[in-house]
Amino acid sequence: MNAADSINPEATVLPIDKDRRRLRACLLCGLIKSASQFRSHGCENCDAVLNMKDRPKRVNECTSATFDGIIAQMRPEASWVSRWQRTDKFVKGMYAIRVSGRLSAELEERLLDRGIKYRPRDGSVRD
Repeated sequence: MNAADSINPEATVLPIDKDRRRLRACLLCGLIKSASQFRSHGCENCDAVLNMKDRPKRVNECTSATFDGIIAQMRPEASWVSRWQRTDKFVKGMYAIRVSGRLSAELEERLLDRGIKYRPRDGSVRD
């Protein structure tokens, strides 16, 4: 068995780049990873609708390098912070509190067609 065989699949959702300037956050769920991780694995929460895996242009359209605050979620299903951030149904990982930018109108329409209401994570939408 080589080192790649022993890697925990959850390790793909933790940012591997320690330089925050190289990290990006998903515009739909706020998951933070490096651009190369989004290209290699997509977004574990959103790739069924955003299709970022192996698509560098889509990674740039669906993620942002401008985000505020970071939350580490180890047990999102049991965390009141995760419920408050609406990330309690997502995978473990690092999440941005606010993400600057919006998905394109085309992607927003695709989400609506799937019954998903897009809530920008930039703080512009209040309950």
